Formats: sequence, structure tokens, C-alpha cells
Amino acid sequence: MSNRTQLLETIATLPDDLIDPTLAYVQTLQNPIRSTPGICGGHARIRDTRIPVWTLVSYRQQGAPDEELLANYPGLTPTDLNAAWDYYQQNRDSIDRAIAEDE
Repeated sequence: MSNRTQLLETIATLPDDLIDPTLAYVQTLQNPIRSTPGICGGHARIRDTRIPVWTLVSYRQQGAPDEELLANYPGLTPTDLNAAWDYYQQNRDSIDRAIAEDE
């Protein structure tokens, strides 16, 4: 049985009022990138923070290693940064445009 199947079976045993919040939390862990109109100008950001992906990419382009970013943003995890780098690879044009607009 896969880990995913086990997780879904476990979630199904929860009380009804906990199933939706638990599924939402698991989804956030799997993909922490969010875009919400009115928050961070609608730019992609990490989870429910106000840390835009483009900010992290900009710092990385300036030479900041992941360890420095994690120290400067203690609420972030290595998984968050990996999601940001993956998001950038898939959305390079929009992130580069956001960085250019900020300069």
C-alpha cells in the first residue's frame, strides 16, 4: 500500500469536521506556493506568508545561499525554498518580470 493511500485512509477516519482542514493542510505541505489577489500584489508567495517567490529568487540571483534565506526568513523550510525554485523554473518569465518591476 502506498504512503498516499495510507494517508487518505487515515484522513477518512477523522471526524467529519476535521477532514477538510486536514486535506487543505496536506495540500499546503505538498505545494506551498499560493497566489491570492490582493496579497503581495497577487504574486506567487510561500504558503500563507507575505514572502513572494520573486523576492527569494532575486536574493538567490544576488548570491544568497539557501542557508542565508532560511536564517533571514525563519518561518521558511528547505521544502518551501525547493518549491520556490521549482515554481521559478516553471514560471521564469513572470518571476523575472516581477523582479524587473521592483528594481
